[in-house]
Amino acid sequence: MAAPQKKTRSTAQKALIRSALETETRFVSAKQLHRRLEDEGASVGLATVYRQLNALARGGDADTITIAETQLFRACAQTEHHHHLVCERCGTAVEIDPPSEDWMRQIAASNGFEITHHVFEIFGLCTDCRASG
Repeated sequence: MAAPQKKTRSTAQKALIRSALETETRFVSAKQLHRRLEDEGASVGLATVYRQLNALARGGDADTITIAETQLFRACAQTEHHHHLVCERCGTAVEIDPPSEDWMRQIAASNGFEITHHVFEIFGLCTDCRASG
């Protein structure tokens, strides 16, 4: 009987973590999300939050980026490849259109490369973070 309880708890924690991530409008770290869940009274371990966020990212349900050696996550409903403009202070993100595929292929070819994949994110400071100094 212990196995079904563990499965149920795992499923409940997974749903809780997914739900919490879906309410975030910015990229957040596993530690930030864990702290929020604890503040809301949830009993979930930090390792579980890391595992579930990485599983969501692998499954295409979350985007992940790295800023200052910290992995950040954001819920993602898009199934197609997309790109972001990201505030490196608060994690606010805006989905953007990248340069054209033709431009990328031309740059690669002119430098003797063949593209296998690409990652395109732009980092900076949003209006609110610039105003707060």
